Amino acid sequence: MKSSILLFLFFTILISSPGFSQEGSDTINLDGKIFEKVEVEASYPGGVDAWRQFMMNNANGSVATENGAPIGVYTVIVQFVVAKDGKLSEFKPLTKLGYGMEQEVIRILKLSGEWTSAMQNGRPVKAFRKQPVTFQVEHEGVTVTTNTPYTLFTTIENPLSVVVDKVKPDDLRLTISHGTVVAKGDGQFVVKVTKPGRVIVRIYNKKDKEIGAVSFNVIEK
Repeated sequence: MKSSILLFLFFTILISSPGFSQEGSDTINLDGKIFEKVEVEASYPGGVDAWRQFMMNNANGSVATENGAPIGVYTVIVQFVVAKDGKLSEFKPLTKLGYGMEQEVIRILKLSGEWTSAMQNGRPVKAFRKQPVTFQVEHEGVTVTTNTPYTLFTTIENPLSVVVDKVKPDDLRLTISHGTVVAKGDGQFVVKVTKPGRVIVRIYNKKDKEIGAVSFNVIEK
């Protein structure tokens, strides 16, 4: 059985307030309407703890599983604008991981009500924000291990270990959407990919019945 969860720890480590500034220049729109970088960023009322509690109470952590996402860890990012009066608008997914995850983050942001606006030169301003949210999809009875969890690197040999309950390791067969997989025996494999992005590794038994699929983020080495 597959299940998916929200990794709330991710919020605590990645951000000191809900979301983070837009990367890029320090410039401001000439008409003064939207700031890309500010002295004090917009924040959810009550801070990180209140935001975490709101997410726990309202977010659907199973949305990825319900929409058929492969095993893996997915970080989606949604950009939005916080107005001077704290109202949110202009929601824009910056990732395209799918499986309903970006839409779920937008849904939660729309439910979150008014935020505390950003401040620049001692006055409230309209500013961009970004919100990262990480979903993890797991499959009971299937364990997939790489040196960096759910991550592969280009141009090198990536060791990959697969353990499936009630299936002999040497009966496992893997395919990959882009790249090559070489079996080393006893559930051990070597994966090579040539370009960054995402790849899907599918796991089969000796009867060529698919057991599960795993999504990996590929990073340039």
